[in-house]
Amino acid sequence: MSDWGGQKTVLDRLKRLWKQGKLLQPDAGQEFPLRIPLRHPSSAELPERFEEARNWITRLREAAERHGYRLEWKEIRHRQLGRNRLPVAAIVPDLKTALRLISRQREWRRFRNLAEQTLEAFPQLDDWLHGHPHVVLEHSDDWSRLLGFMVWLQQHPRPGIYLRQVELPGVHTKFIENHRRLLTILLDQVLPPDAIDENAIGARNFARRYGFLEKPVLIRFRLLDPRQDIAGARDLALTAADFAGIRPSVRSVYITENEINGLAFPEVPESLVIFGLGYGLDVLGKIEWLREKQLFYWGDLDTHGFAMLDQLRADFPGARSLLMDEATLLEHRALWGREPRPTRRPLSRLTGEESRLYDQLRNDSFQPSLRLEQEQIGYAWVRAAVARSREVE
Repeated sequence: MSDWGGQKTVLDRLKRLWKQGKLLQPDAGQEFPLRIPLRHPSSAELPERFEEARNWITRLREAAERHGYRLEWKEIRHRQLGRNRLPVAAIVPDLKTALRLISRQREWRRFRNLAEQTLEAFPQLDDWLHGHPHVVLEHSDDWSRLLGFMVWLQQHPRPGIYLRQVELPGVHTKFIENHRRLLTILLDQVLPPDAIDENAIGARNFARRYGFLEKPVLIRFRLLDPRQDIAGARDLALTAADFAGIRPSVRSVYITENEINGLAFPEVPESLVIFGLGYGLDVLGKIEWLREKQLFYWGDLDTHGFAMLDQLRADFPGARSLLMDEATLLEHRALWGREPRPTRRPLSRLTGEESRLYDQLRNDSFQPSLRLEQEQIGYAWVRAAVARSREVE
């Protein structure tokens, strides 16, 4: 097969322009007629490949006539072969022909219709719309519903209801949640600043960012003193507001991530254990009575465990770490695993010893992406550490 330019060259160039979004721009027609250079035989190649060149020219001429573009020719003089005309470029006359060549007419019309709908409701989205045409096409089946939700929220800023209570045809909780990232990009451009909570970042904070009610965070905890209970129960889950109002008679509060660790935590006089919050530790910052207690945090011995400890200390600078030391790590070497996506960012609220161990972990000093999960630490080792924690209160 010839290595000179042909129909494939023309199609590849047009497909590239489509992928780049250039054929979907309002001024796309101004790019036409579009000249697409074609690799052609050189004077040195012609004598040896003359018959091949003739066949190439025939195929290219037929393709141009069949598909509606023309060829640009150049005359080459050769001392043996004389004068010969070779096609050096394909000229695509207009956008309509280009779209037909790559079978994109339907999608082009679809985008123009969606763009018209969008700009009628939100003219401020003009730059984004034409900078991301393929995002619009990717969500074309849902676009009218997305616009409907955006119009509704513009008319009802910070509505103070649950997403479930939005009454729009085809717009339900799952629909909104499945499109949170795209909606955030669009809503941030069309809503006034006072309708957006800039501190609520990320898809999981979508509701708070735009003034919807959120599912209450439940704080799961166990009273570790067998002499204490709340309404006859020692294992409870309360909303943050209810937890803030109980004021239990405890001196120490242990915080751990793993649920089984929370359930199996040793009994400790005048103490309770909170578990299962993960990076949601910030909810504890609103619980004023916790500031009067001695707090201990027990996380995985990995980079994210120390990141959560650092996060907790933003609200509780006096919180101590538990079982997050080099001795515990080395004692359980046989149980080391790997952390999927370690964090490498600096942490400013760790003690000197914690910082040294965190640096060793994030710099892979022991092994790459080292993790010792908290539930793998021997129970006797846990009991001993909890007993020692009582001595520092």
